[in-house]
Amino acid sequence: IYADPAKRLELYFRPKDPYCHPVCANRFPTSTMLLRVRRRTKKKQQLDTEEQVQPEVEFEMEILGIVTTVYKFQGMSDFQYLAMHSGPDGKQTSMYDKVLMLKPEKEEFFNRDLPLYIPPPIFSRLDTPIDYFYRPDIQHRSGYNNPQVSGENLIGLSRARRPHNAIFVNFDDEEIPTKPLDAAVQNWKKACTNPVDKKVEEELRKLFEVRPVWSRNAVKANISVHPEKLKMLLPYLAYYMLTGPWRSLWVRFGYDPRKHPEAKIYQVLDFRIRCGMKYGYAATDMPVKAKRSTYNYSLPITLKKQGIHTVSVHDLKQGLGTAGTSGAKKSPFSRYKLKESIYIFREGALPPYRQMFYQLCDLNVESLQKIVHRNDGTESECTERDGWCLAKTSDDLRDSMSLMIKQIIRSTRPALFSNTTSSEDGKEQLAYESGEDEDDEEEEEEDFKPSDGSENEMETEILDYV
Repeated sequence: IYADPAKRLELYFRPKDPYCHPVCANRFPTSTMLLRVRRRTKKKQQLDTEEQVQPEVEFEMEILGIVTTVYKFQGMSDFQYLAMHSGPDGKQTSMYDKVLMLKPEKEEFFNRDLPLYIPPPIFSRLDTPIDYFYRPDIQHRSGYNNPQVSGENLIGLSRARRPHNAIFVNFDDEEIPTKPLDAAVQNWKKACTNPVDKKVEEELRKLFEVRPVWSRNAVKANISVHPEKLKMLLPYLAYYMLTGPWRSLWVRFGYDPRKHPEAKIYQVLDFRIRCGMKYGYAATDMPVKAKRSTYNYSLPITLKKQGIHTVSVHDLKQGLGTAGTSGAKKSPFSRYKLKESIYIFREGALPPYRQMFYQLCDLNVESLQKIVHRNDGTESECTERDGWCLAKTSDDLRDSMSLMIKQIIRSTRPALFSNTTSSEDGKEQLAYESGEDEDDEEEEEEDFKPSDGSENEMETEILDYV
C-alpha cells in the first residue's frame, strides 16, 4: 500500500473473517519526527519515616528518524455482515464452519443441507457523509421532448444516450439502406462547422469509394478525426452490419456485400491469440498483454484514478487536422490517428492486443491470401457463417496465424518452448484456451488513454450509436 500513493490503507477488525468489511485510511504527507522517550525513576532513601520522599524522574529523548507519510482513518465503518443463521427461537448460530472450506473436502461437504446464506454483493462505495443537493426541475426550451425510455431497462443508465442515428442491418434483412436518416444528416451538418471537418468528410468519402466496407479502426488509422466527430460522420456515409461475415463493419450506402462475391475480401475475422500451459507458455508469458486485466481493477479503496483526457467545446469547434498536414507544429489531436497494426496483420509482427478484428484484405501475408482466394470464380452462395468463402476458411486462417505468432514467441523467448513437441504431420496446432474477453476496439498512441467502455467491441460500437 505504501508503494502505491493511489491506494488507501485497509484495517480489518476480524482479519480471519473473509466477510469482514474494512475501514480505510487516507494517505497524507507530513514532516514529523519519531522520538524514543525513556522515563527513568530513581527512588531516594527515606531518612525519616514520617516524611514522604518524592522519587526523582528523568526523561531521555532520542530522535530515531523523520516521518514523511501518515495514514489517518477519517471515514465511518460500514455495516458488517456475519455468517449467522437465526433459528425459530431467535437463537443465532454461526455458519463459518459450514460455509468456509479450509481444506480439500469430499463431495458430502457440498451436498449438505444448509440454511440460505447470501452475502451482500456490494458495500457502500463512500465512507464519508456527503450532502445531497437536490436540483430544481430543469426548464427546457420550447419544443423539447423527453427521450423515450423502455420500461424493460429503467435501471442502469443515469441518462438517456444521445442518439447518433446510425442504421443497423442484419444479415437476414432483405433490403439495405441507400441513404442516411434525416436526423443523421442534420447532426453532421451541425457538427461540420469548419474547413477541417469538410476535409475529413471528403477523405472518408474517398475511402468508401476505394473500398466499400471499413472497420472503424481502419478508418481511424487512415484519417485523423476526433472520435466524437467520427460518431456523427460514419452514420452520414455508411450503415452498420450487426450479424454475418461483415458484422461490426461499416458499409457504404447502396452497397450490398451479399450480392457481390468480390466482397469476400472485406469479411471480418475474429482472431484471438491462443495460449495455454500445454503449449509451453501461459497468458502471463505472452509478449502481447491484455488491454484490460482483473488484476488492475480499481476497487473503492482507490483514492484517485488516472484522469481521462478531456476535450473542450473549443477543440471540437476547431476540428482536427490530418496526420499528413504540413507545418512545424503538430496537430494537438494527431494522436487520435491509430497505427496500421490496429487493423493490418503482417508476418513477423505481433498484434497489439490478444483479440483482434481483421478484414480479410488486411491480412498482408501471401499464404493467408491463398486461403482466402481458394474458391475465386466459383462462389455460389453467401452464408452467414462463412460468407463467400469456403467452409472453415476462418478456422484455417486462425490456425496459420497462430502458428506464425507462436514462431515469433519462440524466437523471442526460446526457453518457454524447450519441452514442446510438434504434431505428427509437422504442423503445430494450437487451441484457444485463454478465454480472453473481446477487448474494446481502441488503440491509441502512448499518451491517449483507452475508453472505459464495454470489453466487447461490437457492443461498444453499437452502444455508441443506439
